[in-house]
Amino acid sequence: ALQAQAWSERVSGLLDTPVSRTQRQQSFAGEMDSYVFKDMIYLDCRTDPLAQSRTLAKISRDNVRDFVFHVAVEGIMETLTDTRRERKSTQFVPGILALDMGQTMRMLRPTYAHVLAFFLPRATVEAEITDAEALHGQVLAYTSPLTRLLLAHLVALSRDLRSMPPATAEEAIRVCVDLLLAAFGKQQRLTSSARAAAQSVLRSQIQRYVQARLYHKDLTPDSVLRAFDLSRPTLYRMFESEGGLGTYIRNCRLREAAEELVGMRHTAVMEIAYGLGFSSASDFTRAF
Repeated sequence: ALQAQAWSERVSGLLDTPVSRTQRQQSFAGEMDSYVFKDMIYLDCRTDPLAQSRTLAKISRDNVRDFVFHVAVEGIMETLTDTRRERKSTQFVPGILALDMGQTMRMLRPTYAHVLAFFLPRATVEAEITDAEALHGQVLAYTSPLTRLLLAHLVALSRDLRSMPPATAEEAIRVCVDLLLAAFGKQQRLTSSARAAAQSVLRSQIQRYVQARLYHKDLTPDSVLRAFDLSRPTLYRMFESEGGLGTYIRNCRLREAAEELVGMRHTAVMEIAYGLGFSSASDFTRAF
């Protein structure tokens, strides 16, 4: 009857796992094998039904930004990775879910589940996969020769790992990691062209939005985030070449101010500056 609380405390460094009334009344069983290496962690977990989440509050309090590749061996898992759009990733067996620990998620396991989890450093994943952040919430099915080869290795890993010598176990885990990155990398390349086109259209929409609101004092990166329902890292990358969206907005306002200074010679400089959102003469002069 104490296992649910023990499990919640065990994973509390990464996840919020509330203990339900049913777990208190009917007990809970959980088992975890951990394989910790200098550059990754591999977990083999078996649990009764549970819910777990990674919230903004949790993310803000820790520095965990790894990627985890979540393999369903038994059971069903439903994961919500975008609460604003209700984007759900449902894993039936077989399937592999990619999660970015720097983004929020909520996972429900309504049945007994056997799960393999590969925790990889962000730098490792980003070195192999372009736009790795977009992996968050993607489920990989075993529908290609590469993924079917991966499935065979995963099945063998979950079956035989406990009996393997340490060196053999590490080699088997690393083979699975290499196949995971190759499979997700291939999937990302297939969708990167369409995603680049979509991002180009979205960037144009944001630029038009900014230009239309240069005289609104509440035009900020946060207001754009709310208007377009984007994550902060995605929005920053979109305007990274300009130094970020905040810098882009400031430079658009300064260009507008320059045109007004030339075209409206009888208007006070500070009237132009205040109209474009600058709070003081010194702020405007320094920025200009």
